[in-house]
Amino acid sequence: QVQVVESGGGLVQPGGSLRLSCAASGNIFSIYSMGWYRQAPGKQRELVATITSDGSTNYAESVKGRFTISRDNAKNTVVLQMNTLEPEDTAVYYCNAVWRSGIVGMFNTNWGQGTQVTVTS
Repeated sequence: QVQVVESGGGLVQPGGSLRLSCAASGNIFSIYSMGWYRQAPGKQRELVATITSDGSTNYAESVKGRFTISRDNAKNTVVLQMNTLEPEDTAVYYCNAVWRSGIVGMFNTNWGQGTQVTVTS
């Protein structure tokens, strides 16, 4: 069984910073990618940032230059550093891991339970 657990989040004023962390654990042979998605009330879940095992990153246009994703492959962890936060960043943030349990076989996807980020004055 594989678990994905997020930490961080909270309440911050516009222009402030927050750091989200995520750890994947369990019967994991390798993780192809880890990333962050978010869902605001009444909206669909959207990509925020992802990072692959070789360090390739992908960011939503709305967060480029403000958010930075990083990863520790040895620990199966990923961190999202969020700077210059805006009220529009308010959402539940979900961590995602794409992994497999052996050298060959299908990749699986697991999600964390989500963590609330609220940006308000």
